[in-house]
Amino acid sequence: MLANIALQTVLKSSVGVFRGSGCSALTAAPRLTGGCFAIAPPVRHYARVVKKKKTGPESQLSDLPPTMLKSGYAAVPLLQTTDDVVKRLLSLELASHSDKLQLKKEQLIAKVQRDENDYTSVEVRVAILTTKIRNFQEHLQKHNKDKSNKRRMLMDIDRRKKLLKNLRLVNYDAFEKVCAQLGITYRFPPRVLQEGHSPLAG
Repeated sequence: MLANIALQTVLKSSVGVFRGSGCSALTAAPRLTGGCFAIAPPVRHYARVVKKKKTGPESQLSDLPPTMLKSGYAAVPLLQTTDDVVKRLLSLELASHSDKLQLKKEQLIAKVQRDENDYTSVEVRVAILTTKIRNFQEHLQKHNKDKSNKRRMLMDIDRRKKLLKNLRLVNYDAFEKVCAQLGITYRFPPRVLQEGHSPLAG
């Protein structure tokens, strides 16, 4: 009985101390009967790991300026006097990926074609395949499990390799020009095994 009375007097005195020391700031904390004895729980700030963006190889479309017009609109004389909004709509700034790829393909064709009307020569076909192969490579850097596009890329690489091999045998100067203009590194096929030579021999 005496212990309960002593405990009540201690609690009442401590309530007065807490009220005088500015306990109103702890309103978010749970209160006990007769005053506030609980302190607000600490806020835990968990550190999050910042994900670094993967910097892959530079895209083949990065050298195209956004102010360049789409394919087929550069030669229209009426565009020189039109509004800036129309020019922006027809520029590469708002163009799709296929429009940019078409313009890049035309640029590579212009580097290697024999004349203005040449669209079927071996050099032009190599330039078209090079554009497709580089587009597949950029796609597979982001989606490395895309097996169907990887298969298409390997098929295009084999087609280009056969074209370059035939061009090298027929016209070596044109072969060197195509490799230099398109930035292609041609690797020679392995030597044919001679008769009686074992592939396991050192």
